[in-house]
Amino acid sequence: MQITKHEFTNKIINILNRHSNKQGDLILKICEIIQYLNIKTKSANRGSKSRASFANHYAIYVLIEDYLNGNFDTNNNYSDYKGAKFSDLLHRQRELPFGSKLQNHALNHRLNEEFKKYFPICEHLPIIRDTESNKYWINENLILVNIGNETINLALAIKEIIEAYIEARQNAFSEFMIYCQKIINIQEESPEKAIQFIKELFNPNVDARVFEIASFAVLKQYYAGRKIYWGWSLEEVIEESLILYKTGRTNANDGGIDFVMKPLGRFFQVTETVDVGKYFLDIDKVQRYPITFVVKTNESNKEILQKITNQAEAKYQIKAIVKKYIESVEEIINIPMLVNIFDQVLKTGKVTNVIEEIILQSRVEFNVEEEEQDIFTFKKVK
Repeated sequence: MQITKHEFTNKIINILNRHSNKQGDLILKICEIIQYLNIKTKSANRGSKSRASFANHYAIYVLIEDYLNGNFDTNNNYSDYKGAKFSDLLHRQRELPFGSKLQNHALNHRLNEEFKKYFPICEHLPIIRDTESNKYWINENLILVNIGNETINLALAIKEIIEAYIEARQNAFSEFMIYCQKIINIQEESPEKAIQFIKELFNPNVDARVFEIASFAVLKQYYAGRKIYWGWSLEEVIEESLILYKTGRTNANDGGIDFVMKPLGRFFQVTETVDVGKYFLDIDKVQRYPITFVVKTNESNKEILQKITNQAEAKYQIKAIVKKYIESVEEIINIPMLVNIFDQVLKTGKVTNVIEEIILQSRVEFNVEEEEQDIFTFKKVK
C-alpha cells in the first residue's frame, strides 16, 4: 500500500532507526504493523483534523508489553507461551492515559478487523486469541522483520512508538488546558487576548474535538439570550430561554446527535466534512427530523448545500429522494457564521461564560481529573 507520511512519521522512523542500525525507512516500507501505527498516529500533533483514539493502540501496547515482560524478544520461545489473560490485559489498558473507560472490543475483534481492512492480502493479524481459554498473544510474525541476513525484533520499538504517541497527545491536551486557564485568568486585564483565543478555535485546521467544544460554548451563550413564548393555551403562555445541551463526548462514536436545544427540540450535528453519505446518515438516524449542521469550513452555506445536493443527485438520481433529504437540513452554520455569532455574544458581555464553558467541556472531554493519576502511574511504570 502507498505510505502517507505525516509529522509523526519522522518520530516513528527515528525510533526504528535506534533499534535497527538506521533501517527505519526500509522497515516502514516492508512492515505492516509499523505502517498501521503510522496510519493510526496522524492525530499525534496539534492541528491535525484526525481525532485521537487509543483503543487499538492500547490493544497492541499491552500485548507487546506482556511479550517484553516475558523476555520473548531475546528468549525466542514465544511459541511455548500459554498466553496472557484477558482480565490482566484489560486492567492494564485501563491504567494507561485516556484508557480508563476502554472496553474489550479492540482486543476481541476491532483491531484485527481494521488491520485486515488496511492490509487485506497480509497473511497475519495482530492478535491471536484462543476463545476457549480466553488467552491472547501478539502475532510474532508481524514484529519480526528480515533485512538481509538479519532478523530484527520490533517489539521494543513498537512499545516506544505508542508511548511517544501518547506523550504527544498528552502534551497537546495539557497545553490546551493550560492556555485555557491562563486566558481566563488574564481576561479582565486583557479581554482582547481572550477574544482572539476563542476566534482562533474556529479554524479548519483546529482539532475536531476542540472545534466542537468551542462551537457548543458559543452557541449555548448565543441561544441563551433568545426567548420564546409558548403554552398549552393563550391563557397559559410562558416565557422561556433557549437552552443548548451537549449530548455526549465528541469522540464517543456512538451514532448520537451532538447538541439538542430545549424547548424547541432542535438537533445539531458537528462535522468537518462535506460528504453526502455522512449528512444523510445523520439525517436517517433521526428519521429525517430536521438537523442543523455545524461545519468546520470557511466555504459558504450556499456552496456546502450545493455540494451536498450535487453528490446526492449523482448518488440517488431520484429527485424526490434528494428533495426529502435536503429539506431535512434545517440550517448550515459554517466558520464565518460562528465568528459572527461570537461577535454578537461579545456584545452581551458573556465572553467569560464562553471560556468557562470551553474549560468545563474540555475537562470532561479529556478526562483531566481522572487522567492526572493515570498519567503519573504510566510515567512511573513505563
